[in-house]
Amino acid sequence: MFVVESYSLAVLFCIITMFCWGSWANTQKLVQGKWRFELFYWDYVIGIFVFSLLMALTMGSTGDSGRPFLEDIAQVDMVNIRNALFGGVIFNLANILLTAAIAGAGMAIAFPIGIGIALILGVLFNFLLASQGDAFLLFVGVLLVALAIVVNAMAYSKMTQSRGGTSVKWIVVSIVAGVLMSLFYPFVASGMDLNDFVSPAVGKMTPYTAVVVFASGIVLSNLVFNTYLIRRPLEGSPLKYSDYFSGKMNLHLVGVLGGSIWALGNLFNLIAAGKAGPAISYGLGQGATLVAALWGVLIWKEFKGGSSTVQRYIAMMFVFFVVGLGLIIVAGM
Repeated sequence: MFVVESYSLAVLFCIITMFCWGSWANTQKLVQGKWRFELFYWDYVIGIFVFSLLMALTMGSTGDSGRPFLEDIAQVDMVNIRNALFGGVIFNLANILLTAAIAGAGMAIAFPIGIGIALILGVLFNFLLASQGDAFLLFVGVLLVALAIVVNAMAYSKMTQSRGGTSVKWIVVSIVAGVLMSLFYPFVASGMDLNDFVSPAVGKMTPYTAVVVFASGIVLSNLVFNTYLIRRPLEGSPLKYSDYFSGKMNLHLVGVLGGSIWALGNLFNLIAAGKAGPAISYGLGQGATLVAALWGVLIWKEFKGGSSTVQRYIAMMFVFFVVGLGLIIVAGM
């Protein structure tokens, strides 16, 4: 299987993760108004599972390093399987709420608040799991990300006030999504031997096996979570599963593409964790907040027409994010 051997390559993989995790929601924006997010989300979940399995059977099963996927999954301890499945369940609940917030408030709001909170808490949790990197630089970087979240929320509040709307609902949904999102990664990472992907300890998983088990947890939990939202949506009228099966193929394929983009980032993030450490790997991956905010501001024009105060807040947000992510990178060198 393919294994990352250097810190610089691990950082590159984390940057790819950052772009994947920050860009998948563009696929939702592409079908918004044509396809409800609850229906889009099923295709997204299918994309995550199919892509993860495909990578496990290719990148995770060829070459001379490590155990191939089928051999590896056959020897994994059940407790590690359960942890990765549970990580998938937690992630799925968080991501459904995040997707709802994207649909309701936009990428430039939901991502900086939700994923920014996930970055802060996730880095702290993962640093406790495996203390790699300079703690001072790491936590100063996290503090700057926290400031970026605050000014982004202030910008959104100003925008909605000027338009006569309310910002509270989607800010709360984004916060809940962020707290939940911060919890899934340690469950997945705990099932892997982070010190040795080439010859992992017996009972532990390679990253390729971990992503498949994790994706299985997403699919299984989606039968519960998304079925509930289809019948009792956060916004709009209830749906039926017949609505999903009546959708056009191009709408389904866009959702599958979104899930595949996210799954590529997830795989690269876990592969990088062995060399960079889970705290830095997770923290850089969640720099997706910056990427998503750029998409929202520059491409989807989600702050178009904002006052000069709003524009200053957005500029401050980007500065805090860039410097904070830079410190997180340097912390692992």
